[in-house]
Amino acid sequence: MSYSHHSEPHFIHRAGWLRAAVLGANDGIISVTSLVMGMAASGASSQTLLIACVAGLISGATSMAAGEYISVKSQSDIEEADLKTEARELKHNPTLELKELTHIYIMRGLTPALAEQVAAQLTAKDALEAHARDEIGINEATSAKPLQAAASSAGSFTLGALCPMLAILLSPAHLIQNTVAVVGVLSLLALGALASYFSGTSMLKGSLRVTIWGVIAMLFASWIGSFFDVPI
Repeated sequence: MSYSHHSEPHFIHRAGWLRAAVLGANDGIISVTSLVMGMAASGASSQTLLIACVAGLISGATSMAAGEYISVKSQSDIEEADLKTEARELKHNPTLELKELTHIYIMRGLTPALAEQVAAQLTAKDALEAHARDEIGINEATSAKPLQAAASSAGSFTLGALCPMLAILLSPAHLIQNTVAVVGVLSLLALGALASYFSGTSMLKGSLRVTIWGVIAMLFASWIGSFFDVPI
């Protein structure tokens, strides 16, 4: 019997870097754009807005990188601790661990005999990998990668924050607030569509979800800034 290779596109392997990248870009656009709009509503000059934008970019990117690294590293530490515990149990109680793996496969629908056979074969191949995947839920596609998450988050935040910065640089002084707002909305629409494309979900729903929350943040920042109607 011949076997023809059949592959299907899956998106779960993108979960780690995509989550960090979308979070970073979304935060970069919304937070820096809202900062600029709030200051613009207070009467700040274009030079002040640009300085605030640069400061927001630098502080936000470093904060996102540090926060994402610490968060994902904590997850990674938990995974490593679980793997050490599992490795110790496999060394001291291999029979019980084999029964545990067999029970897992029975609960997933295999017959007891087949479950025992599958558990034995996977244990012989790589016992720790089998228990990590099927008992703990750790696998290569979704395991925590702190440095990757930090780099994705910081880089995407920077790209997101460049949108309001370019709007300030390219817009006439009297149109900065409107230009930044329009660029912010368009950037969020594009981000939502792009993130949905890479995750295999509805691009329209993704765009609207990101944009609505971004617009709310921008309007709130502008409202607060309008209480300080003096040049900064």
